[in-house]
Amino acid sequence: MVVLTLRGMNLLLAAPLCALFVALFSGISIFPQTAPDGSATLLGNYMNSFADFVASWFPMFLLGAIFGKVMEDSGSAQSVSRWVIGKLGMNRAVLAIVLACAVLTYGGVSLFVVAFSVYPMAVSLFKEANLPRRFIPAALGFGSVTFTMTSAGSPEIQNWIPIEYLGTSPYAGWEVSIIVAIFLFSGGYYWLKRMIAKAVERGEVFEERADDPEITERELPHPLMGILPLFIVLAISFSLHDVLEQSALIIALLGGVLSILLLNRTYMQETSKAMSEGTTGALVAIGNTAAVVGFGGVAKASPAFDQAVQAMTDLPGSPLIGGAIAVSVIAGLTGSASGGQVIALPILGPHYLDMGVNSEALHRTVAISSGALDSLPHNGYVVTTIRAIAGETHQRAYWAMGAVTVVLPVLGAILAIILFSMNIGI
Repeated sequence: MVVLTLRGMNLLLAAPLCALFVALFSGISIFPQTAPDGSATLLGNYMNSFADFVASWFPMFLLGAIFGKVMEDSGSAQSVSRWVIGKLGMNRAVLAIVLACAVLTYGGVSLFVVAFSVYPMAVSLFKEANLPRRFIPAALGFGSVTFTMTSAGSPEIQNWIPIEYLGTSPYAGWEVSIIVAIFLFSGGYYWLKRMIAKAVERGEVFEERADDPEITERELPHPLMGILPLFIVLAISFSLHDVLEQSALIIALLGGVLSILLLNRTYMQETSKAMSEGTTGALVAIGNTAAVVGFGGVAKASPAFDQAVQAMTDLPGSPLIGGAIAVSVIAGLTGSASGGQVIALPILGPHYLDMGVNSEALHRTVAISSGALDSLPHNGYVVTTIRAIAGETHQRAYWAMGAVTVVLPVLGAILAIILFSMNIGI
């Protein structure tokens, strides 16, 4: 599936095709009618996983896409981007995007929602700075799934899942988490800037598209009127997260959309068209992501997957190393950081805790490592950000994104293991 994705095949075709391959070579029946009652089937497992994801996440995808479109239509994204460039300078356009994603992600906003919300501003910033647009997904991913998603205190589920199995808190291993976050941020920002600079030296520039937000001399709202809706999303999400959990995002995003419509109503140009385009974009985005989730539902039913999980959880050596490798590899197989944790921790957690492994060290190592191989080309967030949101191809955009969302977190996990081995933060 990674190869087909990189070669540009539509995921709605590639994912079920690869699921069929898994089923045929794993003895999994194709149709429910040809299988014993209760047995896994290609059609049943794929469509159940597909439908469950849509049922759980469609309101967030829909409101997130509409939020991004009304930000664009009102001129809020353009106003904020110009203000950021004026304050930080044209050379810090990438930093502005990364920080915007980081603030929202650490505030508990869904990664998909962050990508939808920040993308219009990213297009405006890259256009103003005349930077190659193929690096926008890398900037969005770097700010969302590296130094914030798995850090201590983050309300993202990748930081909360270990609590159930290890009896820790969201702030487990916070000393090491801070060091790793600083390493990821500084190293990743330098690497991303260097990749962009080399592309510019080769003559790459911003490529305009017909559906890009138009940068005109129209009257724009005050930058604060663009920033305030972002913080409304952040504040509502953060305040309601403990009570409503995932559903808090629905209220947060609805609050963001309504705040833009109220605060910037006199600047809106084609509200109905913006909402219509947002709805269409949400359907494409959630369809691509659900296609990958469906593949994971079939893969997890195969004997080979069980064997892979068993092999990963039985690795010899340091429990922290074994845990990091197991969670990272399983996350890569499923294309999901949370999936890697949910599958590995019920097996690893009790076993390693009985061995006397420090629970906080294991929590933080597992969290950081889950955000590495999960970002391979078939990952739902990667596909959604590159294809559905940015309108790019994997050939153009993935390599930069993979550098900062796969290679860098692997190095971060290694650093965390070294620090914990030196008894730092324990």
